[in-house]
Amino acid sequence: MNPLESLLQPIARVLNRNIRESTRASELCQRLDGKLIAIRVRDTALSAWFEIGRNALYLSMDHDGEPDVVITGSLVSLALMAGEDAIRDGSLDLTGDAATAQAFQQLLTHARPDIEEELSAVIGDTAAHGLGEFARAVGQWAAQARSIMGDNIREYLQEESRDVPSRYEVERFSKRVNELRDDVDRLAARIGRLVETPR
Repeated sequence: MNPLESLLQPIARVLNRNIRESTRASELCQRLDGKLIAIRVRDTALSAWFEIGRNALYLSMDHDGEPDVVITGSLVSLALMAGEDAIRDGSLDLTGDAATAQAFQQLLTHARPDIEEELSAVIGDTAAHGLGEFARAVGQWAAQARSIMGDNIREYLQEESRDVPSRYEVERFSKRVNELRDDVDRLAARIGRLVETPR
């Protein structure tokens, strides 16, 4: 069993259980009946396919069909794809039919597991709640750190190394390009009038 299959099999089981328990997820599953979703691990040859049936997702590691949607991400982001944050934070790339991609995102959101509830069955309510709080705190810290790091990198590239233009420089360049385009259009119109003028 390859790493992607090891990762996706338990996710598929949890999603299918939650699809059966959620009216909205079941409706979305029926709406997507027959659609094919390709899952690819970024920068590797690993891939898998979810074929959507009327009441469940079916996982296969090999498929000849053309996917309706392709989801690409790291192993970590794919492991978290049933979570709402993984869909919204841009860690997963979705390409293909836009309506199918949006419906699949909604299906994942409605069928996603409650991690604390899943853990409580294994380690108990109190420990699961503690781990949930810890995970949320780490997630918030990671989001803040990523935002601060992004700001610092952007500032360095724009102000220190000057490898990337600032927003002001881009806007000024864009304005000058627009002015040049307008000047060229006016010149072309003048030339056109001169050519048409009888001598």
